Parts: sequence; structure tokens; C-alpha cells
Amino acid sequence: MSDSFPKTRLRRLRKNKKIRELLQEVRLSASDLIAPVFVQEGLSKPENIESLPGIMRLPLESVADEAREIVSLGIPAVIVFGIPSKKDDHGTSAFDDHGIVQRAVSLIRKEVGDEVAIVTDVCLCQYTTKGHCGLVNDGTIDNDRSIETLAKIAVSQARTGADIVAPSAMMDGQVKAIRQGLDENGFNDVAIMSYSAKHASPLYAPFRDAAHSAPQSGDRKSYQLSYTNPNEAIREIELDINEGADIVMVKPAIAYLDLIYRARQLFNVPLAAYSVSGEYALIKAAAKQGMIDENAVMLELLTSIKRAGADIIITYFAKQAAGLLRSS
Repeated sequence: MSDSFPKTRLRRLRKNKKIRELLQEVRLSASDLIAPVFVQEGLSKPENIESLPGIMRLPLESVADEAREIVSLGIPAVIVFGIPSKKDDHGTSAFDDHGIVQRAVSLIRKEVGDEVAIVTDVCLCQYTTKGHCGLVNDGTIDNDRSIETLAKIAVSQARTGADIVAPSAMMDGQVKAIRQGLDENGFNDVAIMSYSAKHASPLYAPFRDAAHSAPQSGDRKSYQLSYTNPNEAIREIELDINEGADIVMVKPAIAYLDLIYRARQLFNVPLAAYSVSGEYALIKAAAKQGMIDENAVMLELLTSIKRAGADIIITYFAKQAAGLLRSS
């Protein structure tokens, strides 16, 4: 045999499925996932979300059954988003102990117990008439009043049984304010998963439809990150860690794999990535047109998020992916 033939043939390690499984470097599992749950006050039955095919707004009475199904698929956690029946300028229903998220958390805890970890979104966009993530004063976001309110929301959610509160408002100092509020009220063991590097992205459009949370005027670029500023994103993550965040997050995920990788290399804290509604909707739309294999593309993209360094993936594909991973 000629010496020109290669002695190292990496394809030997790919020649059949079992060898490929044996040598797989990155493994996506259901235990990596968090499933979003939308619960809407006043609904009498589940309601389809047209912009998020397969995802539903749920009445309070259906939330426990949804959590049970999620648990049965091996998914360890849910993140609860509430849609109130009434909004005001102060987001009052967001920190009402009888608000929609608080009642949903209580019900899940009562019916499902500790079989599922409950994460709650801490924000104001669904709860205020202005639709911004902070309180608006004379046309601008009042950062300091907002973080006081966010702390009240987190404490209320913790009081009803949340394991992890997830501030997504991108207000400066929100993590510090929430940590202080939780600790002062005896919730030292409630963790904070901060949306540390949340970008002003058009990929949130289906979520805003799902949660009725679009801003009534302007945009969110004054407080959410620009996709042109990766160093600023890293600085935001570092600030949140210093303020007491237990878990940090990059959002969106697929368009920001470089930031997930950088954060993984720089910080030794649990790292979450939110594969957002637009990422989900794009895959669903392409699959509906017969342009892609939906399941194959979904698993490849979710695995890319894990490969980049995320420990946790929030995804609307959570149940679908978990079912496929279980059967594979």
C-alpha cells in the first residue's frame, strides 16, 4: 500500500450509529430544558397562539395538567408568564399575591409538588398600560422606581412558591434590588436567574403577541442591548453576577452563540440561553412549507446552544424535543 494513503481515518469513528453514540461529545437531554407556560386570567379554555403554533395560552385550571405533562417528559422546570385581565400604569397586578402568576405558582406547587422547579418571569410589560418593561414617567423609563417594583414582584412570587425568579426587564440594578428584597423577606433560598444579556431583537415578536406585551409607543432599545455590542453584553453579565445573580442568561440564543461561548469561558456560574419565540416560529414556518425537516433542524439548533456552553435552554420546543430525545 502506498505511503500516500492516510493512516488516520476519522470516518472509522462514524461508521455506524452505535459507534457514533459511543463517541458523542455533546449530549442534549430533556434535563437541559425549561418549558415556557402562558397562563391568562379569565380564560375558560386553552387558546391557540397563532404566531406560536403548538403553544397555547392556558386558563388557570389547566396549568397543573400542563406541568404534569412537562414533568412526565423528563423536563425539570417551567417558566411561568402571566397575562392579567387588567393593566394599569403601575403594573399593580404583577405584585398582587392573588395575581395570575402567583395563583398559577400556588396551584402548580399544590398539585405537582417538588417534581417540577418553578421559574417566574419578573417584568412589567404584560402588566402596564404602556407595555414597557419598566415604569414610564413623562415618556421615559424610570429605572429606580422600576427596580423597586420588580423587587416587590419577585417577593410576591417567592411568597407563593417560586423556586427561581427571572428578572427580564433589563433595568440597571434590578438584581441587587431583588436580592435585597428576597433576603429581607426571608427568601434567602430563592434563586435569581437574570436575563443579563437580553438584546433588543425583532425575534421577540411572536412572544409579544402571545403575552399581549408589545410597547404602546417607542421601542426598548434604551434599556435592552444592541446586537452590535458584544463587549457591553459581557459587561452586563459581569454586573449581574456581582449583584448576586445565581444564573445568568443570554437572549436570544441562536443568533448569539458567540456570546454564549464567551460567557461560558469567562464566568463560572450556571449559564442559561433563551431560544426565543421568533427562532421557534421561523422553524415552524419553514417546516410547514416543506422546506426543512422540522425535528432534525430543531435538535441540531438546540444542540448548538448546548455546544456553545449553555447549561440551561429555555425553548418553546421543550416538550417536542423531550419526546424525541426519549424515543431516540
